[in-house]
Amino acid sequence: MPRTSTRKKTSTTPRRTSRKAKARTRTMPNWLRNLLALAIVALFSVVFYYFVIRPYSYRWKECNGRKEYGVCIPCGYDVHGIDVSHYQGDIDWETLQANRETDFPLHFIFMKATEGGDHGDDTFKSNFNKARDYGFIRGAYHFFTPKTDALKQADFFIRTVKLKSGDLPPVLDVELSGNRSKGELQKSIKRWLDRVEAHYGVKPILYTSYKFKTRYLNDSLFNEYPYWIAHYYVDSVKYEGKWHFWQHTDIGTVPGINHDVDLNVFNGSLDELKKLTIR
Repeated sequence: MPRTSTRKKTSTTPRRTSRKAKARTRTMPNWLRNLLALAIVALFSVVFYYFVIRPYSYRWKECNGRKEYGVCIPCGYDVHGIDVSHYQGDIDWETLQANRETDFPLHFIFMKATEGGDHGDDTFKSNFNKARDYGFIRGAYHFFTPKTDALKQADFFIRTVKLKSGDLPPVLDVELSGNRSKGELQKSIKRWLDRVEAHYGVKPILYTSYKFKTRYLNDSLFNEYPYWIAHYYVDSVKYEGKWHFWQHTDIGTVPGINHDVDLNVFNGSLDELKKLTIR
């Protein structure tokens, strides 16, 4: 019996010690746990600011009395406008027309007409007609898809959009590269511009962001087109070249429209805007 008792003690003691040792090796040190927690909090804070706070920070910025449509209005511009698509839903045009009598009257409206080679915006026809009926200077734009033949896209836009005297030139909205090389993308865009210019007899307006323009369309041949720059959450345009329109925010709140809307300014007077329209 004594021998058996002794064997049990010696056989179980090493096992208990082994489990404790394993537990100690698996436990994360407090300093490492705290460091990891701080890293997670920091990452979450950056993501939260970038996606939640930053896009709406312009709403809370001190504007020195120049605040309208829920955002700071850029200084030094008298001609304001918006651009809309089906994302804005049904528009109350009588209420929207009243915005022409505010301190920052809306004079022009761009409307999405087409995308790619066969996708038309459901609200375009109605919005385009009503914009003219309610006295706005109107324009139409095409959203360019790099992987679709440029001439097919141009012809689709031409079939869809019937521009008249007093309308703004057609607009090409370029936001995607489609994994194409810079040269291929530029060639495709130029084909669309040439076909549309030949049909309407006026140079199209080129819409793209500041970064996209400087990265993909910095060739001088694109500088001959009126430029509509998308550049958000800044006090002034940083682009050093010539530009005509500036889309300065995508979170405007305009009476008559139930959803956020893009706000724009024209870089000139109302008379100069009218001179840009089709004769």
